[in-house]
Amino acid sequence: MTQYFTEDGSAEVVNARMGSGINPRLKAVMDSLVRHLHAFAKDVDLRQEEWDIAIDFLTKTGQICSDERQEYILLSDVLGFSMLVDAINNRRPAGATENTVFGPFHVADAPIREMGDDICLDGKGERCLFEGKVVDRHGEPIEGACVDVWSDNADGFYDVQQPDIQPKWNNRGRFITGKDGAYKFYGIKPVSYPIPDDGPVGKMLGLMGRHPYRPAHMHYLVTAPGFQKIVTHTFVGDDKYITDDAVFGVKETLIAPFEHVQEDDTIWRSPFDFVMVPVSE
Repeated sequence: MTQYFTEDGSAEVVNARMGSGINPRLKAVMDSLVRHLHAFAKDVDLRQEEWDIAIDFLTKTGQICSDERQEYILLSDVLGFSMLVDAINNRRPAGATENTVFGPFHVADAPIREMGDDICLDGKGERCLFEGKVVDRHGEPIEGACVDVWSDNADGFYDVQQPDIQPKWNNRGRFITGKDGAYKFYGIKPVSYPIPDDGPVGKMLGLMGRHPYRPAHMHYLVTAPGFQKIVTHTFVGDDKYITDDAVFGVKETLIAPFEHVQEDDTIWRSPFDFVMVPVSE
């Protein structure tokens, strides 16, 4: 193979420059990345002005990042790449609860609440009862599981997006299961909302003819000693964006019932069980 750069042998020439003593995994990843990147440019016959636009886009994406905003994660999300990486790293047997994207609005160490507490602190929205069990694959209840939950408010914003408007810990809480593995709390029926679309990624979505909306969902982080962590949502099935999530986070098994009950001040009920898999599997 020639040691000089040619269009036909571009990837091979670049990969041949890697040292022999580097980390084997790094070598495998970078070799594949170079091959696919060069194949992409050849496939679309990439023009110089298009690559200049891409460089400008990536530059602006980095410039808008901050401690509060990670535009590159947003880019990964809207390209479906975050969901793909999550799927690869969280393969589970049939019947186990599936993962989905974590999202940017989780806050660690939310208050531990009593079963049946109400996490809605701003008094907005349609009250909903969320309940179910945390079980293993044989249906046996898991004691001591932590069910960490969070959602937007009725206006479509998380408390961390409106620290001067919403009460701290609004629509957030952690619940610890007892011997029966059951969890129960009150919140609101979630509403759909747009991802941040005022930056480079939002502009890209517009140019692609795509909207920035996510279907209504409740976030869950379920952990228990000896079991694989579950990072997931439950989705409102009749949401207009249920088959058109901007970040591709919906899985059919995660569409939860939202039953209209109208009991006292409770309008909705959403039952959902979480099936955990041992770490050993």
